[in-house]
Amino acid sequence: MVVVAICDDEIHIGAKLERTLIDIFGKLNVKYEIDIFFSGDELCRKMEAGSYYDLVFLDIGFGRDEISGIEVGRRIRDTYQNDMVSIVYISGEENYAMQLFDMRPLNFLVKPLKYEKIEQVIRTYLKIAGLWSKEFTFKKKHDTFKVPMKDIIYLESRKSKLILRLADGRTEEFYGALKRVYQEQLKAFDFLLIHASYAVNYDYITTMKYNHLFLINNPMPLPISPHRRKEVRETYHAITRRRR
Repeated sequence: MVVVAICDDEIHIGAKLERTLIDIFGKLNVKYEIDIFFSGDELCRKMEAGSYYDLVFLDIGFGRDEISGIEVGRRIRDTYQNDMVSIVYISGEENYAMQLFDMRPLNFLVKPLKYEKIEQVIRTYLKIAGLWSKEFTFKKKHDTFKVPMKDIIYLESRKSKLILRLADGRTEEFYGALKRVYQEQLKAFDFLLIHASYAVNYDYITTMKYNHLFLINNPMPLPISPHRRKEVRETYHAITRRRR
């Protein structure tokens, strides 16, 4: 569970950021809670009352009579002695870098906020917080096995069994449902569900065609379901843009 606070006096920005975070957490299969505040004082009162947040998206400039986001960050770090919360500053201006240094922010986002930048921040936070397992876990009878995500080329569903195809040529077979395994473990690590029978690792894709794709160490193409072609193509290009 990631508990998030959004603090921005512009209602439409806070609402849009909340919708974006809901979409990203859903896509990454991460549980979350989100609180929205419209002033730094409001957020500080909530934290003084004992509320805890893992991640705070904090605007810098509020109204004339309101404390600034910089002061809120200073209170979080110095007054509340909280070094665990990750602060992401947001502002329409880019000239705050030196003023933010002492607050040790996770990142600084410039308005208007872009979906790809927000997703990158979330992925960075999840990795730093250790909320992603970098190992794929599966069971055979009563035994549990682990395989590094980076070693998986693709996962194939055949009847009631799943077949794990690994980069070193090995295969592992176990019982399970591909769609469930994809949602619970693979999706967050840039796997694409291209077909009811195949989930592939983006890192091993060599060629993406309209109705099929090719993978490293796999001479035969894998089919892309007709009803999934648009989603697969969009997901593939989104991963490519983010990684660049």
